[in-house]
Amino acid sequence: MPERWDGEHDIETPYGLLHVVIQGSPKGNRPAILTYHDVGLNYKLCFNTFFNYEDMQEITKHFVVCHVDALGQQAGASQFPQGYQYPSMDQLAAMLPSVVQHFGFKYVIGIGVGAGAYVLAKFALIFPDLVEGLVLMNIDPNGKGWIDWAAAKLSGLISTLLDTVLSHLFSQEELMNNTELVQSYRQQISSVVNQFNLQLFLNMYNSRRDLDINRPGTVPNAKTLRCPVMLVVGDNAPAEEGVVECNSKLDPTNTTFLKMADSGGLPQVTQPGKLTEAFKYFLQGMGYMPSASMTRLAHSRTASLTSTSMVDGTHPRACTHSESTEAMGQINHTMEISC
Repeated sequence: MPERWDGEHDIETPYGLLHVVIQGSPKGNRPAILTYHDVGLNYKLCFNTFFNYEDMQEITKHFVVCHVDALGQQAGASQFPQGYQYPSMDQLAAMLPSVVQHFGFKYVIGIGVGAGAYVLAKFALIFPDLVEGLVLMNIDPNGKGWIDWAAAKLSGLISTLLDTVLSHLFSQEELMNNTELVQSYRQQISSVVNQFNLQLFLNMYNSRRDLDINRPGTVPNAKTLRCPVMLVVGDNAPAEEGVVECNSKLDPTNTTFLKMADSGGLPQVTQPGKLTEAFKYFLQGMGYMPSASMTRLAHSRTASLTSTSMVDGTHPRACTHSESTEAMGQINHTMEISC
């Protein structure tokens, strides 16, 4: 257990020194919220807008938050030497128990984006007892095939690293319009993140294998995520196809699929209010924050949600919520939402 909580920490792991930032302190036996960012970003670029959002403070006052920077991706990181072997995605996931043990967390609720979502899903598959829930944004459960690999190699020859990363993070519409958000991230990624280290992380992410998950009952001895999962993607995001496929491979009794309108490739940046509200529902479904106010998402749209619910251990039953979703926090549910 550390002598201090808030602030920056460097944690020794089997595969290198991991930069971690803690916000708050443990709240009783509640899990920590652990975040993991996408390729091209670090915890600040990926999550600051979301965690600084006013309504998010209602959540963070109840939980300690642990932001993890992927190896060598934090601001001011030293450049790795030539020939350095960057950890595989499995090894990046295997670094996380060292963080959990260092701070004495019993378990975590993970929030990951893109590559970070893949790492957290791997973490939950390898160490299921350490993960109580997952919010996975822009996750792609598939490894790259030979054609994809060759296309990525060719793209790397004709595109800059920065352009490759931006096309991973943003929709084509956002890139073509060259929005202020894209311009801001272009400048920050090029100046804040060490480009050599970023290339190593990107290469390893592009070399990932399939997550090897299947919906229970579809194949013998199917392996999937055991904890509650909320999948999130923008309706115009480059990751949409991958997230839809991931949804098809998860247990429908504990999975929520949230497709966000007008949010592009970074829903946690462009739609922090809607995402905060959805995250509150997710936490309520796990038994936390029962008294939290739930108004903005329900009133900002006309919702028609079909969910499969399991109440008090009985068999699943179908139920429909229209206009209001106040009951969602009291049940485990599977649903698809467009908002």
